[in-house]
Amino acid sequence: MGVLYGLRTAVFYILLSLSALVWSVVSLLAAPFLSFPARYRFITVNWCGFAVFLAKHLLNIEYRVTGIENIPSERCVILAKHQSTWETFFLSAYFQPLSQVLKKELFRVPFFGWTMALVKPIAIDRSNPKQALKQLAKQGAERLQENCWLLIFPEGTRVPMGKIGKFSRGGASLAVNAGLPVLPIAHNAGAFWPKQGWSKRPGVIDVVIGPAMYAEGEGSKAIAELNQRAFEWVAHTQFEIGALDEQVFAEIKEKAAK
Repeated sequence: MGVLYGLRTAVFYILLSLSALVWSVVSLLAAPFLSFPARYRFITVNWCGFAVFLAKHLLNIEYRVTGIENIPSERCVILAKHQSTWETFFLSAYFQPLSQVLKKELFRVPFFGWTMALVKPIAIDRSNPKQALKQLAKQGAERLQENCWLLIFPEGTRVPMGKIGKFSRGGASLAVNAGLPVLPIAHNAGAFWPKQGWSKRPGVIDVVIGPAMYAEGEGSKAIAELNQRAFEWVAHTQFEIGALDEQVFAEIKEKAAK
């Protein structure tokens, strides 16, 4: 993208890192005395919003959101496509208060990790998948009862542009057991903020919020059906916004038709 854009990207990361340090220190001093909703706004909404602001004004990475009318009045489980770091910033600021799954190792990062612990994330040990699933089920249900949005990236990791990973059923299971819907979200952030490397590209990220989806029944069959419905909606929407390869989408449609 050129030397100038590379310099702007370097400045972006410097400012983002400095802001994380400064805001973590400020938050550790002030946030513990706030109610949880106010604490979430103070810590997460302000800093994540600043990250999105920096990306827009330094890197010319803008965004547009469609489907806002689909957001239910009740808190529920968000099942979002995962391609980059941008959507973590954006969704954390857009839906509030929100709890999300992260690696427990982040809690060990001085200042930043300690601050993260104040906003009630679900910190799992990825080396122990069975225990992680139990923890997600227990703490996820608690967060929903506390009237938090619950952000799940069902692919489990960032998947590059053009691809889509298998959706785990953890998020759908939580929604079914709580009697709440899932809210699918598609986007093409990976086109401008790739998974690998530090390079960025200017452009407009499309964020598409789908219809709230309820389970048809109860039990494991209803969970699997809801999860598949959300997966197919995300895949179809990813294809529509140019973020899923045609061959990959054709294979998904062929499998769904069987």
